[in-house]
Amino acid sequence: MDLLLPLLLVALLIPMFLGVRRQKREMAKVTEMQETLKVGDRVVTTSGLFGTVVEADDDSVDLEIAEDVVTTWLRASIREIRNEDAAVVEESTDTEAPVAESVSDSVPSSENFDDAPKLSKD
Repeated sequence: MDLLLPLLLVALLIPMFLGVRRQKREMAKVTEMQETLKVGDRVVTTSGLFGTVVEADDDSVDLEIAEDVVTTWLRASIREIRNEDAAVVEESTDTEAPVAESVSDSVPSSENFDDAPKLSKD
């Protein structure tokens, strides 16, 4: 009975200690990522804004969020680098044109609607 309290304390402190270590490791990875930002990186901010780094200072980065729209953000507000998005965007622009043409070709013209059978209310 005397050993129950120390065992419970140890059982509660070990997961808490491991959680703190994991959190410190994650913070170190995020800090390293924020320090290694370079021009051309596609990033996501902590508020969910997607942009491309166009200039990087010691404590801030300039992000292009649309064509000719540049905003300034703190480095600490960058959540992740999304370099794989650039490849996905390039692939999707190559395949979008044929899809758009096939959709517009399949839309019926207004003269085809005159020949459609009429529904009766019987």
